[in-house]
Amino acid sequence: MNIIYNSEQYSVVEYGADTEHEALRFGGYEITDKSVRREWFIGGSLAIHFRKDVHDLIATEPSIEEIDDFLGQFDAYMGQSVLLH
Repeated sequence: MNIIYNSEQYSVVEYGADTEHEALRFGGYEITDKSVRREWFIGGSLAIHFRKDVHDLIATEPSIEEIDDFLGQFDAYMGQSVLLH
């Protein structure tokens, strides 16, 4: 697991590929919206598309606000509450 993005609003954790677990066969990403304490895990083919979209975004040298706007498009999918242990 590797934190690839961390702002006041969002964090993104990347999980490497793991052929022993179907959800991680292509790797995965956990996107957390800190303001509402919700997260979403992207695995499988969605992880592949997300990785490409992030690569394309980074190529434009975006500001933190632009990255947060990009991540904001996933807010509707974030149904899992973040729990602290």
